[in-house]
Amino acid sequence: MDKSAKKLGTKLPDNVKLLKDILPAEDVLVYTFRTADGKSCAAVYTDGITDKESLGELAAKPLTLAKAPKSREEAKKLLYFPEMKDADDAESAASEILAGNPALLIDGIAGAVVLGTKKIAVRAVTEPQTAITVKGPREGFIEDIKTNMGLVRRRIKSPALRLDTQEVGKYSKTVVSVVYLEGITDARIVEEIKERIAAVEIDGVPDSSYIAQFLAKKPYSLFKQVGTTEKPDVFCAKLLEGRAGVLVDGSPIALTLPYMLSEDFQSAQDYFVSPYRATITRLLRLAAVCIALFLPAFYVAAQLFKLQLLPFALLMTISGGIQGIPLSPSLELFFLQVVLEILIEASVRMPKYVALALSVIGALVLGDTAVKAGLVSSPAIIIVALSGIAAYTVPDLTGTLSVVRIAFVIVAGSIGTYGILLLTALILYYLLSSDGYGTPLLAPFSPLIRRDLKDSLLKTDIYSLRSRPAVFRGKNKTRLKVRNRRKDNG
Repeated sequence: MDKSAKKLGTKLPDNVKLLKDILPAEDVLVYTFRTADGKSCAAVYTDGITDKESLGELAAKPLTLAKAPKSREEAKKLLYFPEMKDADDAESAASEILAGNPALLIDGIAGAVVLGTKKIAVRAVTEPQTAITVKGPREGFIEDIKTNMGLVRRRIKSPALRLDTQEVGKYSKTVVSVVYLEGITDARIVEEIKERIAAVEIDGVPDSSYIAQFLAKKPYSLFKQVGTTEKPDVFCAKLLEGRAGVLVDGSPIALTLPYMLSEDFQSAQDYFVSPYRATITRLLRLAAVCIALFLPAFYVAAQLFKLQLLPFALLMTISGGIQGIPLSPSLELFFLQVVLEILIEASVRMPKYVALALSVIGALVLGDTAVKAGLVSSPAIIIVALSGIAAYTVPDLTGTLSVVRIAFVIVAGSIGTYGILLLTALILYYLLSSDGYGTPLLAPFSPLIRRDLKDSLLKTDIYSLRSRPAVFRGKNKTRLKVRNRRKDNG
């Protein structure tokens, strides 16, 4: 007979044996005690993730001071837990035990009472290292999904906020919650997300990145298809725009859908400064991305095919720096970019107390020594360093930019500027033809949605953002009503 079909009977020894057969691990313990009239009771729990103090004070103590209850309902009245539920079969009780919630068994009563005493060590809510802001909230998501749900509830105190949870993972049983605002988020998007998550059959889900791959329409794409954030304020702002979110237990990174490429050029701080400053900053990020992608490629193409592209003074400076270099311009740039990626990866993996020193000193020593040895030219080092720094102005796109930058250098060294233009056209074609959950990746620029341009690469004042983005197709379009503005303007 299948274990999942076995019901918990009325005999305590049989129920305990049944649960221990399912959970033979040494950290699954059995705590036995008796009621005031001598009836045997037992609590099966997992050591390390169960609050044993609460189990003793709120469950064992009340039962030892009272007569044995005749049903689970009577037992619940004696206990002091705000969170209790019934478990009729052994499999469901075992799942709760492994989650940190002990199963209370009473001799003579069928089934078990699951007690909410889960106690898992979590880190404090701090500012995420990847999204530091000068102005604005400093809170960040952590690895506990209940804490993350609370951070969202704290900002959106509305009954329209929905958190639909599912379990994913054959062995991990990871809790995944789909978060949305009923009446604002398109119901078709929510249903599609739920269906995709429900269709996942995997052994375990260590992080939200696993779920992001299943939610992506093109999982093999080089470009992002799912939005990510570690900040509750950004997450809630996207929900209020009409997006849906996904929280995964064990991961501090929340997912948002639908995703648009323009999101990565925006920052949480843009909404806490003047719109003029925010617009300039976003345009600077776009310019930095262009520098990161095209500067090394054009440098290679100009040296190999189009020297007339360079001003004469700059040409003379570069020619003096590249004399005696054994590598071709394309190989030189490719080699330096590989070295840069190695330095970045090493600085991330190294212990913190040596990462800064080795990354800075290593880069300086290697660069200076390589130039003096005549292996690489100083202009090449400057260009690679500038392009690498520029890529980190948009942190969420750094991985994509690194790969595409190397591809541009290869085609520039092969067929020159024509290769750069051809690869640019192919990338644009791919981006223009990509969409997710009915939302084009390059919206609101392609297709052009004039109303949504007010908060894209441009940032207008708050009075201009009266309606939600039209690209999300939600029914509720109004998000701001302004009264007596003429009086305020005087």
